[in-house]
Amino acid sequence: MESLENQLLIAMPSLKDPYFHKTVTYICEHNADGAMGLVINIPVRITLNELLAQIDADKVEVDDLNQRVLAGGPVATDRGFVLHNSQSGWNSSLELGNDIMITTSKDILEALGTDKSPEQFIVTLGYAGWGSGQLEKELQENSWLTTPADKEILFDTPIELRWQKAAEKLGIDLGHLSSEVGHA
Repeated sequence: MESLENQLLIAMPSLKDPYFHKTVTYICEHNADGAMGLVINIPVRITLNELLAQIDADKVEVDDLNQRVLAGGPVATDRGFVLHNSQSGWNSSLELGNDIMITTSKDILEALGTDKSPEQFIVTLGYAGWGSGQLEKELQENSWLTTPADKEILFDTPIELRWQKAAEKLGIDLGHLSSEVGHA
C-alpha cells in the first residue's frame, strides 16, 4: 500500500472506537512497521498558556496562546508534540512535507508566544499509533477516508469544524453516509 504520510485520516461515522469518533488524524509516519499520527480535533481541558505554566512556572501568559491543547491520541498522553509550519532550528524536528514539521523538544514550547515561534502551530498531548498492517485493515473495513493534508484545515479551521471540512475536501457530506459496506 502507498504511504499515507502527510494525509488526513477522516473517521467514518460508522467507526466504533469511541476515542476516534468523528476525528481527523494527521498521519506523520506510515511504513511497513505501522503508522503514527496526531488527532487534530479533540481539545483537552487546558489551554496552551496553562500547559506552558505547568512546564515552566516563570512562563508569562501570552494572549496569543489561549488556544486549546489537543489530545493527539491515546498513546503516550504525557508527551507533547508540536505540529507547525516548517521552521528549522529546533532540537528534535522532522520535516513531514508540504511545509509541515513535527517537533517534540522543549525548546519549541519555550519559544511559543515569542518572535522565535513558528507562525502556525498546534500542540497535542499523545499520539495515535497503528501496528504493522493495522491501519490498512481498518481502511479496508471502511473505518477511514483519506485526503492530502491541508494547512488550512490543520491551522486555520476551528477545531469543531475540522472533521466536516476534511470530508468536504473530498466532496462528501458525512451525514449522508451509510455504515453498510457494499458488496458487488
